[in-house]
Amino acid sequence: HKTTMGESMEVDTPAASTSTPPPEPVQPASAEDEEEEDCSDLADLLDSISDATAAAKIPILTSILNEPQNRYGSTAAALKERAVYALARAYCEDNSHDEVVTLLTGETCAPFFANITKAKTAKVVRAVLDSVCALAPEELDMQAQICQNIIAWCRAEKRSFLRQRVEAKMASVLFQQDKYGEALTLVDRLLVELKKLDDKQLLVEVHLVESKIHHGLRGMAKSKAALTASRTSANAIYVAPSLQSQIDMMSGVLHCEEGDYDTAHSYFLEAFEQLDQLDDREKAVPCLKYMMLCKILDGLNKALGISAATGVAGIRSDHKNEADISGMITGKRGVKYAGRNVDAMSSIAAAASKRSLKEYEAVLTEYSHELQDDLLIKHHLSTLQEQLLESNLIRIIEPYSCVEIEHVASLIDMPLPVVEKKLSQMILDGKFHGILDQGKGQLIVYEEADQDQAMEKGLKVIENMDKVVTSLFGRSQALRSMMV
Repeated sequence: HKTTMGESMEVDTPAASTSTPPPEPVQPASAEDEEEEDCSDLADLLDSISDATAAAKIPILTSILNEPQNRYGSTAAALKERAVYALARAYCEDNSHDEVVTLLTGETCAPFFANITKAKTAKVVRAVLDSVCALAPEELDMQAQICQNIIAWCRAEKRSFLRQRVEAKMASVLFQQDKYGEALTLVDRLLVELKKLDDKQLLVEVHLVESKIHHGLRGMAKSKAALTASRTSANAIYVAPSLQSQIDMMSGVLHCEEGDYDTAHSYFLEAFEQLDQLDDREKAVPCLKYMMLCKILDGLNKALGISAATGVAGIRSDHKNEADISGMITGKRGVKYAGRNVDAMSSIAAAASKRSLKEYEAVLTEYSHELQDDLLIKHHLSTLQEQLLESNLIRIIEPYSCVEIEHVASLIDMPLPVVEKKLSQMILDGKFHGILDQGKGQLIVYEEADQDQAMEKGLKVIENMDKVVTSLFGRSQALRSMMV
């Protein structure tokens, strides 16, 4: 749907602008009854590469695009369009990344683009760019270089509509490269142009990228504002399910950052169902991981809340939380997306339910790629580790009024400096009342004392008296001015 809408909008743009010159005329082709016969050699060449290797396909496809007869009728143009797509795939399979970079803007495709309409050119360029990004998702430098070349070519050819779409893709690539500053500069400049044109479809995509960039910079307020702008534009048009799932996923991420794990889980579930229907495994697996993360964090927070309310230190076992996680991974969808990513989150859930820091750290080491490469999961797992450490320390020191710090470190099986630093931090944060006697290497724990209400009430009385005196002084000043 996305390509069709982009193509239709590309057709409208030249018609709306009176200053744009008409597209170059297509070279005359042979008669229609002879066209199929004339293009049979090109069709045979395309069919011959079905079982060939990537290296063998490249010269054949190049010869189709640069054939000496220069045929650009409807059938020949369709065959050459297929050749462009196949050539891009062949370069990616052959790891010829330098050739991919110059494919669209070099001499190979130049004659073809010169003899087809601007709308068709835009469709081919965007389709090739999406194909290359899908076939080589890890080659971000190559994707960025392709985008830069296409943008420069669009500026030279004065194709603003295509340039704006490629710049939106460029911003997304820069975000994936963690170049947040460059991406934000590009997005800000692009948004100024798009708001003048009121291009809703592209505004939805660019605002979504802007939201992701601000989230990467930890600017939650700006990220939320950008997502709201994206949703506002999306409400005015039809949004493809793939794009809607990205909006829902970003909403879930922001709610997860705010600690609203129930709402975040509902958004992730909505995005996961759409991606599951589209059979997009690459994007559905992160959604499933986020859903499991929300269940783990929500269960842990509820357990901490129960402990605080009842005055019991530490975390109680929450069997409901464990059952929810097991239900997610043993269902039909869990089996469909089984793999190391799901195993990693299951191991985290098991370690959290056992309140075992040692097992938790072992899981982080074993599944470092699956857990540490994702920004959201990495941030919240570090928070989860801190919560587990604090709950274990409180549970250990609860029976004591004075205990050796070294004994606490041996029980929790962690280095003494780490435990000492964490205990001092917890005292400053008011997690428990006590002091560290570093001379003797002891932790002295005080009992929870009832708060003295007299001091608080006395301060409120003084505050209210100050307001009364200030008001009376103002009235006296007013009376004096009237008497004078």
